[in-house]
Amino acid sequence: MPVPVQALIDEGRAALRAGDAATARRVFELVLGESLRGDAIEGLARVSYLELDFPKAIDDWERAYAAHRDGGDDVGAVRVARTLGYMYLSTVGDRAVASGWLARAQTILAGATESSEGGWVALNIGMFEGDRVRKDERFREALDAAHRYGDHELQFLTLAYLGASLVHADRTEEGMVLLDEALAAVAGSEVDDFCVLEEIFCQLFSACEHAHDVTRADQWIRIGDAIAERRKLPAVSAFCRTHYGGLLTTAGRWPEADETLTEAVRLWGLGRGSLRFGALIRLADLRVRQGRFEEAEQLLEGLDADTEAARPLAAIHLARGKTSLASDVLERALHQVDPQSSAAAPLLALLVDVHLAANLIDDAATAAELLADCAARHGSDYLVAAAALARGRVCLAAGNGDPHACLRDALAGFSRAQMPVEVAHSRLELASALITDRPEVAIAEARAALEAFDTLQAARHVDAAAAVLRTLGVRTTTATRGGGLLTKREGEVLDLLGHGLSNPEISDRLFISRKTVEHHVGNILAKLGLRSRGEAAVYATRSKPGAK
Repeated sequence: MPVPVQALIDEGRAALRAGDAATARRVFELVLGESLRGDAIEGLARVSYLELDFPKAIDDWERAYAAHRDGGDDVGAVRVARTLGYMYLSTVGDRAVASGWLARAQTILAGATESSEGGWVALNIGMFEGDRVRKDERFREALDAAHRYGDHELQFLTLAYLGASLVHADRTEEGMVLLDEALAAVAGSEVDDFCVLEEIFCQLFSACEHAHDVTRADQWIRIGDAIAERRKLPAVSAFCRTHYGGLLTTAGRWPEADETLTEAVRLWGLGRGSLRFGALIRLADLRVRQGRFEEAEQLLEGLDADTEAARPLAAIHLARGKTSLASDVLERALHQVDPQSSAAAPLLALLVDVHLAANLIDDAATAAELLADCAARHGSDYLVAAAALARGRVCLAAGNGDPHACLRDALAGFSRAQMPVEVAHSRLELASALITDRPEVAIAEARAALEAFDTLQAARHVDAAAAVLRTLGVRTTTATRGGGLLTKREGEVLDLLGHGLSNPEISDRLFISRKTVEHHVGNILAKLGLRSRGEAAVYATRSKPGAK
């Protein structure tokens, strides 16, 4: 007895909710073998989306739109039209085409049967609205529709978007409450749709990254991973890799951040060209922290006008002693953000370092005061600690005030915020401040900083900590983890040599220049005592676990 078509559609949707793209595709194609149904074509579009084939997904949704219009299903046509608006803006970057589809959804909506689709259209428009007030108005319109029609998934997704919007507007406590509620609904199995679940977590990571709230993100990701295991879904930690990678960098989990952001760049490159820049900038920031400045510079090429790129770009200039260029980059960026917003804080913190490097103590003090005002206004552990660290550095350079108290406040604040890199920096500054008066304490703080930097493989900062210890008469021996021969990046290059990749292919895979690849290959040959790339490839193959 043949299975009814609606039962097959339900089976395909259930497979999609579980992230089982293969089963869903098989079922929807079976339906389309019998009749050209718009909902089955929609199902195939969602399958293509899950498989990261964005052009195919768009093509399928456009076919589904035509099928719904031909079949007189206005609600289905609205649903697909607003989805296409989202896809064209987020994955292709074609704002005009996206605007056209959203306008089409609104026009058809006027004559459609009443449903929650009006709320979904409002949500989709709000996602890409530039004006914060109008954005939040759209989100509240979506919430009203969700309550009116009992659409729980629209309700919780809108709560997440509205919450993230409030956090980005520095209404952090108010926004985080909404995000926590949306995530609680996910944990309570009130969200079925895999894509809605993904978007809710994405908004959480975006908000936590903006607020430097590593603690909240860490708590929810544990819940998310448990949900993923229970529902046999891909790990929730893989969702929204760009923001999650930024959080991992802040949390000092650099190997995970490296993997996550590299994958984000690759995925955005499959179609989301307009949003790829965020991943590139975050990966560049990680490279700067790792002391890999040439790679960071390559990643930032063409992005110098982007405000988000200002901090890593200025850090590169600072590391090279170009303080005037660093100052110019930061000051231009500060003109583009509200000086009293939390977004200005990381720029001001780096500007303090730049002015101190240029021996402009008064300018550094002014920047530190602005940062302190920002911290007083918003009051997060990160901001308070960043302001304390800046004040401590200025006091040390000027030879006045109480740098010890400031640096201890910074150490405590960054510890509460779970930011180990900044904790290590604070320890090193405190060690420098205590060299004369309390050398034993200075040695303990410098050693703790050295251990933290060594764990992170932050070679530049390892050298700085070792220099402070040498000043205190302590000899140190540090080696790069992972065998003491190759750096992490050299190990990655060696592995790709073992797979037979050429320099251009390695360059593309690792997002570094060919010149940098040549430099790494030369170092590998020298460190391992090998004579050629062929010998390196053999070495890589034989050194893998289980190789004979």
